[in-house]
Amino acid sequence: MSVPLPRNARRGALTAAAVALGLTAAACSSSDPGSSSGPSSSSSGSGTSAFQPQHQGGTLKLVAHAAAGTLDPQVNYTLQYWQLYQSMYDGLLAFKKVGGQQSFTVVPDLATSMPKVTNSGRTYTFTLRKGISFSNGKAVTTDDVVASFQRIFKVSSPTAGTFYNGIVGADACLEKPASCTLDKGVVGDAKNNTVTINLTAADPEFPYKLAVPHAVVVPKDSPTKDSGTKPLPTTGPYMAASYDPNRALKLVRNPHFSQWSRDAEPQGYPDVIDYTFGQTVESEVTAVQNGQADWMYDPPPADRLNEIGTKYASQAHVNPLTAFWYATLNVNMAPFDNKLARQAINYAVDRSAVVRLYGGKNLASPACTILPPGFPGHVDSCDYTKGGGTTWKAADLAKAKELVKKSGTAGQEVGIVVQDDDVNKSIGQYLQSLLTQLGYKATLKPLSANIQFTYIQNTKNKVQLALTSWYQDYPAASDFLNVLLSCASYHPGSDSSINISGFCDKGIDAKMQTALKTAQTDPQGADKQWGAIDQAIMAESPVLPLINPKIVDFTSARVGNYRFSKQFYMLVGQLWVK
Repeated sequence: MSVPLPRNARRGALTAAAVALGLTAAACSSSDPGSSSGPSSSSSGSGTSAFQPQHQGGTLKLVAHAAAGTLDPQVNYTLQYWQLYQSMYDGLLAFKKVGGQQSFTVVPDLATSMPKVTNSGRTYTFTLRKGISFSNGKAVTTDDVVASFQRIFKVSSPTAGTFYNGIVGADACLEKPASCTLDKGVVGDAKNNTVTINLTAADPEFPYKLAVPHAVVVPKDSPTKDSGTKPLPTTGPYMAASYDPNRALKLVRNPHFSQWSRDAEPQGYPDVIDYTFGQTVESEVTAVQNGQADWMYDPPPADRLNEIGTKYASQAHVNPLTAFWYATLNVNMAPFDNKLARQAINYAVDRSAVVRLYGGKNLASPACTILPPGFPGHVDSCDYTKGGGTTWKAADLAKAKELVKKSGTAGQEVGIVVQDDDVNKSIGQYLQSLLTQLGYKATLKPLSANIQFTYIQNTKNKVQLALTSWYQDYPAASDFLNVLLSCASYHPGSDSSINISGFCDKGIDAKMQTALKTAQTDPQGADKQWGAIDQAIMAESPVLPLINPKIVDFTSARVGNYRFSKQFYMLVGQLWVK
């Protein structure tokens, strides 16, 4: 998923992370769930614990520089709100709501148990739990489940063509979303309280895809278009009371929620979650330090890390992420419709400089590949480094200028679209300077994070280069390569075209399909195929990998029970604020 910061991903809690400019945090020390409501040190909180009523109550105050756009869970594709949806919406399956490695485990949610899988892996049968209601008081039924899967296509969910295109009837729904029925693909049986999903081919990743927010269940009468700022009824412990993307989002308790599964949807601790937007990142840090806010979404700026690490070390939680920040290079517009121009900027960029701009080498590392280190399919490889090799060493500006000259693109204009926070702007300014050095006429176009991610996806906006990021949806190589760079992910004229570069290579696409099929019987063999696909895409250079980030969660002194899910990051609803 993407992050308007960035965004999000995970790889394992740090045992001891020395953060830039002196920030240190022992991210693996496990806090005692039964301890006081004070700070949980810097704990990843890997354990599961029973709900503790003595810590229930209070108002949790979150701050961010900007909102993340639509509140519709089947449309929004950002970490910022996916993180919140964990305490708001539910699907048939869910990722386990714990810290540590177990957070990658898929468990039953609205379903009573994991599905019965038959028909050579092509048919999934679920029994729906009884007694669960939406926040509007209406009972959750099999009709709601069926309608929710239809709605994925009707609202043109960003993953309709990649996560759910294997459902029988999905092709017709992708062609004509408004008339989507999936009548043979998703079948509800109200009498037996079951839902059966039929696939065209076995998909070992399908349980993961059912556990992400795009597959949550919403009422059958939900609008068949993006609900925008109008909240849809929820099933989890919280519901949205109000939302103004320019000011604030307020979550309150869902009066109809009663915990049915601690693993899938635990009861929340705060009574109210207030999420305000519009502050500078500097002021966010100060607000957390002063107890005016309890957590900040955006990465703390580099010039505040030493202060955080020395005066507020017990409130800093550091975790590495399976993610990458990258620049998209539009292969369908000049100058990047020329492969030599795309390769030139990959050679020219000083990834160490980008690391420094992000906050230092202990908050990020140079990235040469699309698949992050420690992720399925990753191979150490770096085509675009001085002298060649498996890891990035230095930029090769001379090689880059030679390629620009050979391409004949020097002197052309290049617009760089970034988010308008300090970190994104500083990296954008560096890229602007670099492109100028290469002989282009570069201009920087900062946009609010509230709109930048959808803006850069729409081909009508003619974006040549954009700075963005990707954080895993689930732990599989296809979630980076197939989702970001397959032909199926490219939708001209849509705000939901996650293949922002517009890259569509039929040969590489065929290799992706082969790898997906291989994964059904030979996951390790598939990972080797994905590693080769990563290198094949980088040879075409539709993207410019920059860094692999880590995350610093800075919380107030009154916050306890910090839990870091590798799948969805800090578990907001599990924080103690009383």
